[in-house]
Amino acid sequence: MSDDSSDPLISGYHRFRANHWPAARAEYEALAAGQTPHTLIVACSDSRADPALIFDAAPGQLFVVRNVANLVPPYEPDGQLHGVSAALEFGVKVLNVRRIVVMGHAHCGGVAAMRYGAPDTVRDFVAPWIAQGTPVVRRIAEMCEPESCEQATEEAVVRLSLDNLRTFPWIAGRESDGRLELTGLHFGIAEGILRKLTSAPRFEPLS
Repeated sequence: MSDDSSDPLISGYHRFRANHWPAARAEYEALAAGQTPHTLIVACSDSRADPALIFDAAPGQLFVVRNVANLVPPYEPDGQLHGVSAALEFGVKVLNVRRIVVMGHAHCGGVAAMRYGAPDTVRDFVAPWIAQGTPVVRRIAEMCEPESCEQATEEAVVRLSLDNLRTFPWIAGRESDGRLELTGLHFGIAEGILRKLTSAPRFEPLS
């Protein structure tokens, strides 16, 4: 039998069972009957920007979709495999979430790859995935000051995903009649500050 004592996942599970589960057991038993999250979050897969941790959310509160560079493709019901779109459809039509948040973050490798090109080692899936954001990112990079370009391009991808969300008729319709709110956020990893896209339109720190 292998020794699991040095496995960080198994060690974390043991801490969960010992420290968290006893107090949370009733909550999980209630959740077994179904989920009613209030928010669907599209976030990056980056290990440094965990939505549940950032929002101090309990199980069952957030329906989270994570992918490289927090991208939402446009509405294309063409019979192909669309993981993000499937999650959106389930979250909106079945779970009836009241808000969709697109959360980008600082030092995003996916956005950097849109700007400079994906590494040769990730040409099968990463390169075609990020290509959907490359034109927007490179256009912004041509206009911004060097010291602000990283953040400006990350914000541009959040805006792109919000625009693409509105190509889904059942998202645009619910936003129009007030049943659904769309929000854009950017998380600063080093300082731990969230910035929200306002009607200005610009990203401003949340107070």
